[in-house]
Amino acid sequence: MTTTITLNGKPVAVNAEPDTPLLWVLRGELQMNGTKFGCGMALCGACTVHLNGEPVRACITPLSAVGSAHITTIEGLQGPEATALRAAWTAVDVAQCGYCQSGQLMSACALLKKMPQPTDADIDAAMSGNACRCGTYPRIRAAIHQAAGSKTA
Repeated sequence: MTTTITLNGKPVAVNAEPDTPLLWVLRGELQMNGTKFGCGMALCGACTVHLNGEPVRACITPLSAVGSAHITTIEGLQGPEATALRAAWTAVDVAQCGYCQSGQLMSACALLKKMPQPTDADIDAAMSGNACRCGTYPRIRAAIHQAAGSKTA
């Protein structure tokens, strides 16, 4: 079944059944490999993408739920928040193994777009669905604070 979705600002035709998880469409058919498979149950956040700017777990989001919504993956993440976060991630040396980082960045970017100056509690709440097996949570929080202080609109 062919469906057209909007991916990273462009219409894209995909050939998949409506109940196919968005993650498999992104990785398997569209080669958007920055979105990772972690747990398959929406518990780890490695598969986080934006659906109309809201973070969702692609592993449990069926293609049928996308409709006319705009999907943004890590490959298409843009804007002042994304730029500031990427710079802060590097400056603070957040990544260790790196596997969870695309999901972490997607969630952090959605947070900064909604809340330009988050508190520690805001960050912890927004990032609570993103697991990091390496335990870089303090560096993630520090990088989000640094990005919040440095981004320009």
